[in-house]
Amino acid sequence: MASSSSSASRTWRYRVFTSFHGSDVRTSFLSHFRKQFNNNGITMFDDQRILRGETISPALTQAIRESRISIVLLSKNYASSGWCLDELLEILKCKDDMGQIVMTVFYGVDPSDVRKQTGEFGIAFNETCACRTEEERQKWSQALNYVGNIAGEHLLNWDNEAKMIEKIARDVSEKLNVTPCRDFDGMVGIEAHLRKIQSLLDLDNDEVKMVAISGPAGIGKSTIGRALHSLLSNRFHHTCFVDNLRGSHPIGLDEYGLKLRLQEQLLSKILNQDGSRICHLGAIKERLCDMKVFIILDDVNDVKQLEALANESNWFGPGSRIIVTTENKELLKQHGINNTYYVGFPSDEEAIKILCRYAFRQSSSRHGFKKLTRSVTELCGKLPLGLRVVGSSLHGKNEEEWEYVIRRLETIIDRDIEQVLRVGYESLHENEQSLFLHIAIFFNYEDGDLVKAMLAENDLDIEHELNILVNKSLIYISTDGRIRMHKLLQLVGRQANQREEPWKRRILIDAQEICHVLENDIGTGAVSGILFDTSGINEVSISNKALRRMCNLRFLSVYKTKHDGYNRMDIPEDMEFPPRLRLLHWDAYPSKCLPLKFRAENLVELDMKDSRLEYLWPGTQLLTKLKKLNLEGSYNLKELPDLSNATNLEMLDLSVCLALAELPSSIKNLHKLDVIYMDLCESLHMIPTNINLASLETMYMTGCPQLKTFPAFSTKIKRLYLVRTGVEEVPASITHCSRLLKIDLSGSRNLKSITHLPSSLQTLDLSSTDIEMIADSCIKDLQRLDHLRLCRCRKLKSLPELPASLRLLTAEDCESLERVTYPLNTPTGQLNFTNCLKLGEEAQRVIIQQSLVKHACFPGSVMPSEFNHRARGNSLKILVKSSASFAFKACVLISPRQLQCERNQRRVKIRCRVTDGRGRFVGSKVVSLEHPNHSTGIRTKHLCFFNGVLTEVSCDALCFVFKISAYNPLDNYEISECAVQILTNEPERRSCDGGSE
Repeated sequence: MASSSSSASRTWRYRVFTSFHGSDVRTSFLSHFRKQFNNNGITMFDDQRILRGETISPALTQAIRESRISIVLLSKNYASSGWCLDELLEILKCKDDMGQIVMTVFYGVDPSDVRKQTGEFGIAFNETCACRTEEERQKWSQALNYVGNIAGEHLLNWDNEAKMIEKIARDVSEKLNVTPCRDFDGMVGIEAHLRKIQSLLDLDNDEVKMVAISGPAGIGKSTIGRALHSLLSNRFHHTCFVDNLRGSHPIGLDEYGLKLRLQEQLLSKILNQDGSRICHLGAIKERLCDMKVFIILDDVNDVKQLEALANESNWFGPGSRIIVTTENKELLKQHGINNTYYVGFPSDEEAIKILCRYAFRQSSSRHGFKKLTRSVTELCGKLPLGLRVVGSSLHGKNEEEWEYVIRRLETIIDRDIEQVLRVGYESLHENEQSLFLHIAIFFNYEDGDLVKAMLAENDLDIEHELNILVNKSLIYISTDGRIRMHKLLQLVGRQANQREEPWKRRILIDAQEICHVLENDIGTGAVSGILFDTSGINEVSISNKALRRMCNLRFLSVYKTKHDGYNRMDIPEDMEFPPRLRLLHWDAYPSKCLPLKFRAENLVELDMKDSRLEYLWPGTQLLTKLKKLNLEGSYNLKELPDLSNATNLEMLDLSVCLALAELPSSIKNLHKLDVIYMDLCESLHMIPTNINLASLETMYMTGCPQLKTFPAFSTKIKRLYLVRTGVEEVPASITHCSRLLKIDLSGSRNLKSITHLPSSLQTLDLSSTDIEMIADSCIKDLQRLDHLRLCRCRKLKSLPELPASLRLLTAEDCESLERVTYPLNTPTGQLNFTNCLKLGEEAQRVIIQQSLVKHACFPGSVMPSEFNHRARGNSLKILVKSSASFAFKACVLISPRQLQCERNQRRVKIRCRVTDGRGRFVGSKVVSLEHPNHSTGIRTKHLCFFNGVLTEVSCDALCFVFKISAYNPLDNYEISECAVQILTNEPERRSCDGGSE
């Protein structure tokens, strides 16, 4: 991009410089050439006063550099002059360095002889090189090869020399009138895309390279391709942008005819010869094999297009680059293109900028539109095409009109956007379309394995079809294994489904039509799914056989997007669900249990959130396919069914099941269970013992006050959340949990001591407990412990020796804490003893002596004696010896200006900025003091100290300025005193300048 930008901003003294051999053309062709250019108002450099010698003169070099266009007039004796050849080297250097335009005229010499230095032209070249070095010969030969490949005017192709000169003058005028392309200036993210693709292109390499730009429809592939074409065209002999290849299937042509037509179109474009006709498929190689070309094949959707236009790299000359843009990654594999740049979705910030550029003609939202802007960006799925189209439609509209568009976007996609995005859907086969629709309507953001289980059929290869959707960029698989499709493609799927006639439709999603079907017992075998939003519907009555008649119904989801007060749904007790049902999702299910005839043998997911269920079914059901069971918010649920057969269950959610008192012993069979949610199960007090589930990694049991016994479900557990439980002790068996990373026991008031912990532990939270003692033996050897939280442990009096791995210790409001054990071996630690008012002098000294601690804070009002450079206020100046680096320790005295007990303070930030005696920036340090949730912050004077290093310092004075800021605007602190201790290169003397900034 440097050459094009410098060319655009440069002022040129001459329009044209001509390089020629005088005896061949000066008195004939060149004289007519000059006259025509003068008539056209084109200034040309005149070399008549420059004496020719062995080397090119400085005046001539300057003239070349000050000309916008150089025309190389190649005649049979051009290569007999070392002067001309040196001119040529300088011209090509200016082309590369400054973006100078180079044109060629072949006057009585064949371009092939110029390229290869053969014939009479080659004889003259060899004579010139006879008394020159091999290095000079190589440089000249390469330069001649380059200009011989530049398409120019050839005298033998003209029967009228005057007309040829007129044509050249016209071409020069057109090039001089062309202004630099500004079409892509300011386009969000374009610079980063171009930079990354250029690294793949490796433009300095003489190999022929094919590079692909891949990504979903509407992501901006074609735009990036056009920007590359604009940016790089001047570096190649011939270039072309072949667009709309997706539509290049003329009716009536066989495969051979199609390829022939595609090659004709490419050659016509790249050689600027309209109506080119060829008779065989070797034409591209024949015409372009010795030319350095830059070709962009846009929107390729069939490997036959690549076979026709770029089947092999030897079709093109050295240094050529072929770029292919496509949504289909599979055809790139088929064609052997390995260098692929995938265009991902923009970041949140970039997406908002794109929308704002079209909606407001600026890079940020207008006042009052910030929230609306974020809503639109989310609904557009951060797709650049959607952001551009919707943003343009919102330009000039007020907030009410924005809100209307947002409501519309939730259900209807813009026609222009749909037209682009539907192409990918329509290119799919029927089974692939069905998979696309089911993902769009039911399974977006769902786990991939769960979706495979839901859609598994004997006649379908779900894995293969998912790969097709991935390769065509219609979905992608996230790092956590979930299937994802952006919002606009979801709407494409919904609208495509609704266009089908009811008897052909795969999924019912229109509420009125669903109600009509359910209330009138209309059954249709074509329906595989029902997505029923009951919002706004006053009452629904369902016949007992309405669903039974839908013999192919596999997915049923009844839910509410809005809590509008309408909850009346009458379900007969003997209602029959279809036997093939795999997904049953029914929010606020109104009955006490599922129908007696309900069969769950095909269920993969059962989601009955916020139901009135008291139990699911009596007896034992065959549940071998069940992977997810969600009963969250079922307040009345008193018992779980026998889960002995649910051997594939992976997720169990019983959160807020207030009446549930115990878990069944059959839970011991759930060896594929990965996570249990039991938050706010207020009645839960009984859990089975002697259970060791093979896969269980995470257990949430927050807010279970009746639970007294520490749950021991798995030795493979990784995370335990036992917040606000009645647990009284951590058993010795916890040491066998060799994978346990986190234990959160905060708020469990019955816990008095900790004597056993697993060696794998990384995070331990004992905040707001009545813990009195942590055994030294259980914690000092935990070499992976990273976080220890002890906030509001009001009965804790002392801390044991802590491991060196500890990075964060938060002991805020430990009002009884008096002692910390030496050594406090935490070299990278952040130590927060805020409001620990009983912390003794010895404990404070232990903390201060840890010179490698990242930072620490504790109550205090007297600056420690080792900080020998002090000042009132927040600034301090020290006279120092000149040195390359300084290590220092700083301490500030923080004073609250006022106390506000109800505030929720999360973080206080301390900034240290260091300048030299002349005010030049030398270094800085930023420290963040983390506080727990609902912290009241620092309530009295506190000392906060931290370490820092200044590198490459060469001065006789340093000025330290400390500032404090809090994230919460209600916070109000000041630095009343500051001090510094120089740990290396102690200064000769000090000078304190007090005051506050």
